[in-house]
Amino acid sequence: RTQKINTKAIAPPVTSTTFRTTSPADTLVLIANTKTTLRNSKIKFRTFSAKIKLEIEDAKGKKPDLLANVRMIKDSAIWISISATILNVEVFRVFINRDSVILLNKQQKEVQYRSLDYLQDITDIPFDFKTLQDLIVGNPIFFTEENITVKRLENFLLISSAAKEFKNLITLSLPGNLFRHSKLDDMDVARNRTADFTYDSYSNSSGLTFSTCRQIIATENNKLELQMHLNTSEFKK
Repeated sequence: RTQKINTKAIAPPVTSTTFRTTSPADTLVLIANTKTTLRNSKIKFRTFSAKIKLEIEDAKGKKPDLLANVRMIKDSAIWISISATILNVEVFRVFINRDSVILLNKQQKEVQYRSLDYLQDITDIPFDFKTLQDLIVGNPIFFTEENITVKRLENFLLISSAAKEFKNLITLSLPGNLFRHSKLDDMDVARNRTADFTYDSYSNSSGLTFSTCRQIIATENNKLELQMHLNTSEFKK
């Protein structure tokens, strides 16, 4: 099994996703600079392609590893071919556009036509097309610049925001402003839905710096752990 992501680069745990900066006089400057940093750090692309190894573990245990071949046109379409790595046999093909999902089950020779809400039904996460493409390339999701708070530590920058669905605490490592961690907490406390995103093993492709090794841990009623290893990838701007 591939070794799990090394989390040593992540800032020490923060007990709350809301906090205040300790220097009120510098707050506005710090927030303005942070917003600029986030905009400059965001991965901008026209097309994207990658081979991604997927390791999945849920409440029932470890699942067989999968290989996903992904092609994407920004704000337009996503194609995904999913194969079982043990037998090297394609099991699913998925086509996603801004309002629909087409799923081809190669083993059962069955085609399903669904609305984009299908992704929300199977993940319990309010995905839209933009959120999904940001997740795939490694941009922050469920984050808004409005009403953010910022705290600067020696080696990290902690950025907190509250969007419609989630509170989000983002960790950037310094220097370099690399996106290291995102902690989502549901705004609806009754749901107790959380997700942790860890980003590691940064590489450069086509002039873009991005994470090639990611870990996602989502919990609500059950726990789901997903590791993504980008073996090859290509951006076109």
